[in-house]
Amino acid sequence: MANLVRKFSALAGAAIALSLTGAAPAAAEQGETAAAYEIVPVAEGLDHPWSLTFMPDGSMLIVELSGHIRVLRDGVLADEPVAGVPEVYFKSQGGLFDVVLDPDFAENSLVYLSYAHGTPKSNGTRVARARFDGAALTDLTVIFDAKPAKATPVHYGGRIAFLPDATMLVTIGDGFDYREEAQNLGSHLGKIVRIGRDGRALADNPFVGREGALPEIWSYGHRNQQGLIYDAESGRVYEHEHGAQGGDEINVIEPGKNYGWPVITRGIDYSGARISPFREYEGMVQPIVDWTPSIAPSGMTIYRGDAFPEWQGDIFVGALAAQNVHRVKMENGEPAGEEVLFAELGKRIRDVRTGPDGYLYLVTDGEGGSVLKVMPAR
Repeated sequence: MANLVRKFSALAGAAIALSLTGAAPAAAEQGETAAAYEIVPVAEGLDHPWSLTFMPDGSMLIVELSGHIRVLRDGVLADEPVAGVPEVYFKSQGGLFDVVLDPDFAENSLVYLSYAHGTPKSNGTRVARARFDGAALTDLTVIFDAKPAKATPVHYGGRIAFLPDATMLVTIGDGFDYREEAQNLGSHLGKIVRIGRDGRALADNPFVGREGALPEIWSYGHRNQQGLIYDAESGRVYEHEHGAQGGDEINVIEPGKNYGWPVITRGIDYSGARISPFREYEGMVQPIVDWTPSIAPSGMTIYRGDAFPEWQGDIFVGALAAQNVHRVKMENGEPAGEEVLFAELGKRIRDVRTGPDGYLYLVTDGEGGSVLKVMPAR
């Protein structure tokens, strides 16, 4: 690992305007944040790292899209990946996405994995449960498969978040070529689903009992959701998703709500064609933040830590295309400006997490990706 420490002041980072739905953009004044930080590599040479999980013993699980889970313990990356990981469909955006601990992990050692499964002509997002002993997965059981299957290796979603009642939310992307399915309650594509720890649909899900609707659906009208968090302090679920060319969004997710894709969007198609004439429509929820041009959001955290008091309660979103991290400043539960951080790295940011030590952790994308720790400058 390179013995590299980078020191910067957030005062030197670019501050930009935040697009607030239904209101004029709120200016983020230069100099609002005086946080000086260091960026320290903690793991390097990874194979398309996708997400990061912190373990109770202080170790980390680093998920590689190619289908490996790497253990970082006491600052050392294990030579061998975790054994027992299921075969994944590794192509384009397909692969291994998330590993999340059961709320009772200390007692049951259970973890949940989301990944692409299938073949080029028939694949989709899958969730499995297994026991983890620190080196291997055992007793692996598939608990959920998104349906219908699709024939594209993109737009899987695949983020998992637990709610206080120990049920889980899982994001399912629209499959790209199937965007109209996001409005179809008979399909999991373009949805967030809520399931129990055994994969069953919950009796109080919003569409249970509705003819033609799948009982697992929690919200719909989504595109490709690669950020999902439950914030215990506010009691809110935040999600972000990719637009096409523009129209990236952060949403507050509520059960039964329609988030509009592809009926409403601020983006245009990759061909240059207009996807929809509507930016709003009756019965469809507006985002709290949107980005046009697109930043390609990936990974998200709400900072709850002691290392950076000035960041307390703010949302941090990794950006692939923009190659930085966007800090959305939150006041009284509402966006109040935005700051661009860590652009000096010049890296696509795949994930961003708040560590139990109060530091911010970044995962850089692609072959040879890294995990970086952001800590106050010494």
